[in-house]
Amino acid sequence: MSKKQVHNGFIRDFDLKDTSVRVIYNIFLCAGIFVAMICIAPLIWVILSGFKDIREFARETTILPKSFNLEGYIKTWNALRIAHYFRNSLISVLGSIVCAVFFNGLLGYALSKVKPRGSKLIMGLVLWSMLIPPTTSIVPQFMNIARLGMTGTFLPLWLAIGANAFFVILFKEFFDDLPYSFIEAAKIEGAGDFTIFMKIAVPLSRAIIVVIVIYAINAAWSDFLLPYLVLKNSNFETVMVRLFEFRAGRISDVDVLRAIVFVTLPPVVLYFIFQKQITQISLRSGIRE
Repeated sequence: MSKKQVHNGFIRDFDLKDTSVRVIYNIFLCAGIFVAMICIAPLIWVILSGFKDIREFARETTILPKSFNLEGYIKTWNALRIAHYFRNSLISVLGSIVCAVFFNGLLGYALSKVKPRGSKLIMGLVLWSMLIPPTTSIVPQFMNIARLGMTGTFLPLWLAIGANAFFVILFKEFFDDLPYSFIEAAKIEGAGDFTIFMKIAVPLSRAIIVVIVIYAINAAWSDFLLPYLVLKNSNFETVMVRLFEFRAGRISDVDVLRAIVFVTLPPVVLYFIFQKQITQISLRSGIRE
């Protein structure tokens, strides 16, 4: 696949020379901008409201604050110990990334290239597991975690995202496109399946690994239910768990809004940095170019 083909979309530059196509394109563009403005308006309102004090927030109806002083944000950051819970979330995210890439990638590679006996059954079970709503398994999952004595630790959160059917399917579909000649050459040199996975498959899978990492970061950062059950009343609550406890506590609504801004900004920044990878998940440019 050439670079020109990769960057071509549904409508090419040549098609825009047609007046009717250009009109339809502009209509869809305006509609997209309008929808984007509606989606981003609540975030902008929350950010602007964080600059107000409690009196201005309760009495004034204007969207823009009287001043853009960061003192309120700094006060909320220090008073609610946001940095501490950011550190906990960072630990959860980093461990989730490692488990998401290693365990799901290893299973995807085995189903794609190794294909041991019973691999079709395992693949069927992986697909069937996607039909089960995650909330239906949360009770037995938490009971097993409690019996194993892993409450109050990040390990259950890491392992939970390390067994993700969607990630396994993404890895398998990507590994299906890997040239088998590389694997055969490594086997001739005496390399085992695990060595081939670590030294050949993983370095050639940077494109899909970036996608999995983005998904893992977003899932681990925004997850609430399992961290709430596992980490409650410990010193390791993530920002999402602590945000819920802030709302139930005796703090002002403005402080809650500022905490929401702190929690929301990292995923937003992540999206703007990796938006091309997010919107082009199906591309296999690293192999097909």
